[in-house]
Amino acid sequence: MDSAEVTTAAGVWQSGLAQVLGGLVVVAILIGAFVLGMRVRDKESPTPKPEEHPHRPEGGLPGESSEYRRPAEMPHTDGEHRLMPYELKNGSGTETSPEPPSEEKRKWDGISSGGFGSGGTGHGD
Repeated sequence: MDSAEVTTAAGVWQSGLAQVLGGLVVVAILIGAFVLGMRVRDKESPTPKPEEHPHRPEGGLPGESSEYRRPAEMPHTDGEHRLMPYELKNGSGTETSPEPPSEEKRKWDGISSGGFGSGGTGHGD
């Protein structure tokens, strides 16, 4: 064997050994972090059981109401008279409903709203 071959073989062996030792150090640090996390978790108080959780008051929270809403009917006008905002019944555009909406009305009906970065073009594409 030539001395150049021995030097090259030694360099490859040493660089491989350094990578293995570096990997072992990283694994040892991860195992130590896991063990430390388990010790910290064991010192914490246990999570409460379902019957120990607080319960809502019987009548609901003060000032809270629950109702079903439906779109308000738009008044019809002739072609010459323009409808003004103050001529509407209420400003919200909805009114109370005694029964819950049907399953078809609660669905989005396939319209994608498209979130930021989702690649969608937005509502109604």
